[in-house]
Amino acid sequence: MRIVKHPQSSFGQVNIADIHIDPRSRDDIPAVLKGLQYIYVSVDIRNKVFALLETSLSSKTKNETGRPGMELWKVFVLATLKLGLGCDYDRLQELANQHNTVRQMLGHSSWEDTEQYALQTLIDNVSKLKPNVLAQVNHVVVEAGHELLKKKSCTPILKGRCDSFVLETHVHYPTDTNLLWDALRKLIKQAGRACEDNGIAGWRQYQYNCKQVKKLFRRTQKVRYSNSKNEQKREEKIQQVHTTYRAYLDVAQFYVNKGKQTQKTLAARGHVVQVMLLSQWIAAAERQIDQIDKRVLQDKVIPHEQKVFSIFEPHTEWICKGKAGVPQELGVRVCILEDQYQFILHHQVMWQNTDDKVAVSMVAQTQERHPQLRQCSFDKGFHSPENQRHLGELLDNVILPKKGRLSQIDKAREYSDAFISARHQHSAVESCINNLEHRGLDRCCNFPNYGLTKPHFSLSFLS
Repeated sequence: MRIVKHPQSSFGQVNIADIHIDPRSRDDIPAVLKGLQYIYVSVDIRNKVFALLETSLSSKTKNETGRPGMELWKVFVLATLKLGLGCDYDRLQELANQHNTVRQMLGHSSWEDTEQYALQTLIDNVSKLKPNVLAQVNHVVVEAGHELLKKKSCTPILKGRCDSFVLETHVHYPTDTNLLWDALRKLIKQAGRACEDNGIAGWRQYQYNCKQVKKLFRRTQKVRYSNSKNEQKREEKIQQVHTTYRAYLDVAQFYVNKGKQTQKTLAARGHVVQVMLLSQWIAAAERQIDQIDKRVLQDKVIPHEQKVFSIFEPHTEWICKGKAGVPQELGVRVCILEDQYQFILHHQVMWQNTDDKVAVSMVAQTQERHPQLRQCSFDKGFHSPENQRHLGELLDNVILPKKGRLSQIDKAREYSDAFISARHQHSAVESCINNLEHRGLDRCCNFPNYGLTKPHFSLSFLS
């Protein structure tokens, strides 16, 4: 059965309250450890956090077998370090095994304590701390921060700043031809290895087949339409493009049909997982074959909503925010709302949504946990007449610039001293976004869910 933290200290173990953390260090590790130390020393906060951990990490398996499992405090420390540093499990393992201050925070003595953490042990335990639990713990931490500010005679009224940014996915620049190549190489390799492992004939030369398909893919990349004024030359180039693409699509369709036959053979032998994987790559290849055929050979326009920008991370969106030097970004939108004390009060992943669709929900959901929120500032992208009206019902002061020409009433509102002052302070949210990206939210992690579900996000502990 899991316990929060062993009550009996071992010989040589340093009390968490007495751990020395260099206050002048500019590294990110001491900052995270200082926050963990404060949570543990503050009894009320510690009890609330431990209660959440006990509820979420209770394991029936451990109770049935009698194995103790990792202490909840250790899981919490390791998960906070991973999230706060934006590191992977390899770096987390190195910190847990070699960093003296981290080991003291985990409850190890400074000498003759040879306990080491295996990589799989860290993955199995830290992954149990789900985003919804982290969000609840984050709420406890933010409330503790607000209590400290109240003791310093700060105003209890919260003034928020709301903005969105693009969490980029780790994908290459998408074209319909290279997406088809991605699907074909995964299809051929998956089918070839599955047949190789199960003694099925038909894919003995699958590595050679990949090379042949890649040659055709490279030819489609190099072929170009002509800009010549001579109509005959332009027509010859068009025919050359069509011939090259048709050869690429014919070979692609051949391997798709062959993959379907292999899929039936694997299904008959009961290899469910391999059949599911093949189904994913076959569906992706068929979609790209159809779109290339319509765009190049039939000269049709593909609607934007039918396009996919990565077969590995299908949640990737093509986002144009109008930034200088950044014509487009590939990823997902994330909206955050922080207060004047730089605490992140709420965040929302904007699946297929724009700023003006989430403005009201962001404020309403934030006020459920923080009813002190009475003012919030936005960019023009969040504006709509409905948002102005609904936000006015929720907030005392709505700092939402209007798009287009201003009426006399709008001018009086946007040229007031309070509105201008809040607009000047709104740009501070960009530093919060930069800090999030520095802490690991510059790239969206890809989860091995085979495209069946969307990934989860949490901005907890990063405020």
